[in-house]
Amino acid sequence: MNKKFEIPLCENCQSRVHSIFNDLKESELTSLSANKCGNLYKKNQVIFYEGNKPTGLYCLNKGKVKVYKINEDGKEQIIRLAKDGDVIGYSSLISGESYSSSAAVLEDAMICFIPKSAYLGLLQSNSELSMRMIQLLSHDLKTAENRIANLAQNTVRERLAETLLMLREFCGFEDDRATLNITLSREDIANIVGTATETTIRLLSDFKHEKLIDLEGRKIKILDQQGLIQAANIYD
Repeated sequence: MNKKFEIPLCENCQSRVHSIFNDLKESELTSLSANKCGNLYKKNQVIFYEGNKPTGLYCLNKGKVKVYKINEDGKEQIIRLAKDGDVIGYSSLISGESYSSSAAVLEDAMICFIPKSAYLGLLQSNSELSMRMIQLLSHDLKTAENRIANLAQNTVRERLAETLLMLREFCGFEDDRATLNITLSREDIANIVGTATETTIRLLSDFKHEKLIDLEGRKIKILDQQGLIQAANIYD
């Protein structure tokens, strides 16, 4: 069960610099602080389920989240990752439709919840925030289009290499400047790539043998970034 925690005021939130709320006026931030609540979520806990009706917006104060769909065979497909400052559940909230995907926590997280009325009211009164929201939705559409093309045209090896490069951009490195700052199961990686877990395990082993990466438990260290770019068949 998720637990409430003493959330920081929006005015003082360190994650806000990465958020769509970064440029809000002080009065708008004060209003958000007065209306929101916050909860602690444990690893693997579901935040919302596909098919449920949204009642507000979720904003990550700290932690990492996966947004995913379950196909008819019960196979999970991860369609997006979110981190500190990111918002989730916004497209369904704006459209007034049920959630088209589910969201679950990849590591213990602190998440703020902004009620629908407070968020939509802010969108209506702040044209700059509305434009940032449109840009975010447009980016999501472009990402979805690229993903469809990627699944249709690229090999699993290419998709795995590209996923590792994406994770580097998403989470950065630990202090050694080589180990990805995220812990994912092999199944989660497979669900991002869109392949079987066994195939992912085999290809990761191949990448290790080729000295592109190193593996320490669930931790992945990038040894040869240029080699991964070539494996992903990415060209400028």
